[in-house]
Amino acid sequence: MTTPSDTLPAYARIVRHSGSWLRLWWLDKVLRVAIKRKFRYDADIPFLRDKQAALDLKVTKIDPQMRVQAIDCNGASGEWIMLPESRAGKVIFYIHGGAWMFKFPRLHHAMVANWCRRLQARALMVDYRLAPEHRFPAGLDDAWSAWQWLLAQGISAQDVIVAGDSAGGNLALALLHRIKAAGGAMPACAVMLSPFVDFTLSSPSMVTNEKRDPMFSVAAMVGLRRHYLAPENMLATDASPLFADFSGLPPLFFQSSDSEMLRDDSLRTAAAAHAAGVAVEVELWDKVPHVFQAFQELTHGAAALEHIADFVGRHTTWSAPTPGA
Repeated sequence: MTTPSDTLPAYARIVRHSGSWLRLWWLDKVLRVAIKRKFRYDADIPFLRDKQAALDLKVTKIDPQMRVQAIDCNGASGEWIMLPESRAGKVIFYIHGGAWMFKFPRLHHAMVANWCRRLQARALMVDYRLAPEHRFPAGLDDAWSAWQWLLAQGISAQDVIVAGDSAGGNLALALLHRIKAAGGAMPACAVMLSPFVDFTLSSPSMVTNEKRDPMFSVAAMVGLRRHYLAPENMLATDASPLFADFSGLPPLFFQSSDSEMLRDDSLRTAAAAHAAGVAVEVELWDKVPHVFQAFQELTHGAAALEHIADFVGRHTTWSAPTPGA
């Protein structure tokens, strides 16, 4: 069921992109076979990691001008991602997705490198510890350590944007709430790509979009949850940031697919933030998969990045590079 545009709040909109329908059709079939069939409640996590690592290596092209530097961030692992255009004083603090259990280094490097080139910034990608070996709140603790480390390097919070996709979007929002609780300076703004924000799985789209979503199922979501945290933690705001107090957070930008199971997680989070007085914008992209921005086969990612750059430009001074920076 497609969301009618006339039912959306003023800060949300449907985005229809004229990319190739054939590529979308092909990608939908590939994802259903490669991910949805294999990601079940009783999925073998090491087996899936091996399969996904091979796929990541096979299908992702890397910008030859990208440089990656591993860094220790107060005991948390991180990576600097830099392009020739990157300004050292402008930072994208990026938290990757992967259901808290997986990472796709080439896929996320390639996508974030595009952000670095377009925004003329460098990115600090947090390589947080993964579940089930390291359960909640290990990932958030690592993001918090990396954030504190970054500011200790002399980078102003207002020269940073926080971003993340899927599970990383969850951690990005939880990080903002932790910064607020500590009385710290907020980043200039934050960008979330299809964040997973509610471990109670109560968003209506979890049911209405299950068949349309080429990657996930309810059974997979329940399985994911048990690997990451105990039932008594489902409502903890560090785990389900949807239930936190959003007052005082920086401007938030959400991009999601109108046909994915996590669609309403973005809408509900934006509604909570808007009610708390936070500037929010939501884009629901038509007929695309979860975190479509990362799939190099689609032209949608470049179009989505332009919308992200516009949002960042309106909430930072990044549009005008500093001479000599």
